[in-house]
Order: sequence, then structure tokens, then C-alpha cells
Amino acid sequence: MITQNTAGAALPYQNTSNISVYTGLPVTTAQANQRPLAVMMPTDRAAQPSYGISRADILYEVMEEGEISRQMAIIPQWEDLSRIGNLRSCRLYYIYAAKEWDPILIHFGGVGYMKGTIDGPDMNNLSGTYEYGIGGAAPGAGFFFRSADRSAPHNAYISAAGIIKAAKRLGYSLSLRSGYYNPKHFNFGSPDNTLDAYGATARTANIVDLRKIFPYSKSKFLYDPASGVYLKQIHGRAQTDAISGKQISFANVIIQNTNWRKMDKKGYLGFDMLGTTQDGWYCTKGKAIHITWKKTSDYEPTRYYDDNGNEITMTPGKTYIGIAQQGRQPIFTP
Repeated sequence: MITQNTAGAALPYQNTSNISVYTGLPVTTAQANQRPLAVMMPTDRAAQPSYGISRADILYEVMEEGEISRQMAIIPQWEDLSRIGNLRSCRLYYIYAAKEWDPILIHFGGVGYMKGTIDGPDMNNLSGTYEYGIGGAAPGAGFFFRSADRSAPHNAYISAAGIIKAAKRLGYSLSLRSGYYNPKHFNFGSPDNTLDAYGATARTANIVDLRKIFPYSKSKFLYDPASGVYLKQIHGRAQTDAISGKQISFANVIIQNTNWRKMDKKGYLGFDMLGTTQDGWYCTKGKAIHITWKKTSDYEPTRYYDDNGNEITMTPGKTYIGIAQQGRQPIFTP
């Protein structure tokens, strides 16, 4: 377990709970206070499988320019990983999602719209090249490496040892920081939430197909009654971790419909990660309910509500969050 903190860094947040804010499952106090990573990973077919993606307790997927999506993996327990990635560039809207968790952002460059946000005091990042594309620093760039088993741009990685050394050199805390971390995130239930209480308003969703939201990756979730979780597919096949070879899975699948726009002639997109009027879907245990979501400030967790106005109760376990362009909807299959 990592215990290093750095002189001059923000005071560490003292989390006394032994329940993970990410999954609602038991953890040690030390694990509860460790700062997570937010790792930018591709959905490109040639880039699969990724190393360490199964460690993500929360996985975001959002569209980028060119109708290709990207993933941001929130990884709380990462200190033993010798190879993390492959790594790709970041976009501004991922930073706003990341701020909910006070992570160290791991990426390989970005775009100009990130300037003024990624280099603020509230964000700590490591980047393998210029942090916002054509400018900015490349903090920790010397600790990234490329592998010989894949071609660029799909062969950039970093190790946990490299992250720890870079954090020490840059003065980044490896513990959650007071003022930037909010412990009140998901509302987990005990026992698992079956959505039975919603009666006929809960749709059968043994298959959650996102091909209309992410037509390139064709992300899909197949409910496995034996394990009680959704098994994720990408490009029509199991999405696996290159370390273990095992398919990644999630207890909760959230579709978050979001206002969006094209930012420029290059096709860069913008998503409104703050809002109070947008809707979506929550899926667990082979069922789905309609929801709304609210987020009004950078560090405030996104809240999800059922159609009765009550905050949803989630099943303990990992969560996938698909940020959908408004107007694109999932396909549910019994």
C-alpha cells in the first residue's frame, strides 16, 4: 500500500470508512485513502486489449471526433501494475468527469481546449507528450515507455513504479486531498438492487446494446445471471484485460444523456458535464429504469435519480458510465 505524501501538497483527506466509495465493497482504511488514477485508454480495434483495465472500478466512455469513442478508467488500486495502458490523449470533458474523484490523470497529450483547466492547481496529471496537444508541459513524460509488440500510437504505457517516481518529483500527493475530494458519491444498497420495486416501469435489459451511441466500438453488455454482472463486449467480442485475459464486467451500467456540440472545424466535441435537466438509464441485474442526473459544480459528484425523484440505489460493484450524445439511445433486449 502506498503511503508517500509530499511536502507542500494539499493536506490529505482522512477517510475513516472501510467501504469503497467506488464500489460500496469493503476495503482497508489505507486503500480508502489512496488516490486513484484516471487513465485514458482507446477503444480502437488495433489497441485491444488494454493492460490494467480490469482494475477500473469505474469506466467512462465518451465520443470523440471522428465518431470514435475513448475510455477513462478510474483505478483506485494500481500500485502493483507494471504496465498500464495503452495510453491515448485526453479531452476537456474527461477532466470534468475526473474531478469528481481527485485522481492523478494519466494521458498521452490532449487538445488546446484543455489549457487553463488541466494545468490548474486542482488537477495533477502525467502526460507522455505536450499536455494539450500543441503546447503546455509534459509532466512526467520521461516515465512513459513504448512497447515493441504494437505499433504507434497503440504502444504507449506507464508503470506504477514510474507513476510513484513521477509523483514524487512533481510534488503530487498519492493520498486523497482535502478540498478536492468528496466522499459522497454513489448510493449503494444492501442487498443488491434488483429493480423489482419499480414493477412494470423497469424494462428487461439482459442485453444493453450501445451501438447507436458508440457506433465504432459497438459497446455491448450481456447480463450473466450466474455472476450477477454485465459482461462487456467491444467490436463484437469480449473486452478483456491483457494482463489476465479475463473479460471485464460491471454490476451497474449507466447511460447519461448529455448536451453536446462541435467545437471547431476539426470536429472536436464539447459535452455539458454540468446540468440539472438531462436524463438517462440505469441498468443492473438484467433490468433498466429511466433516470435523470444532476451535477452543479466541478467537485460535486454526479447524482442519479429515478422518475419519482429519489436518488437511485446501486448494486455494490463496478460501474460503467456511457456519456451519450443527446438523441442517441441504448437498445435493450430481453
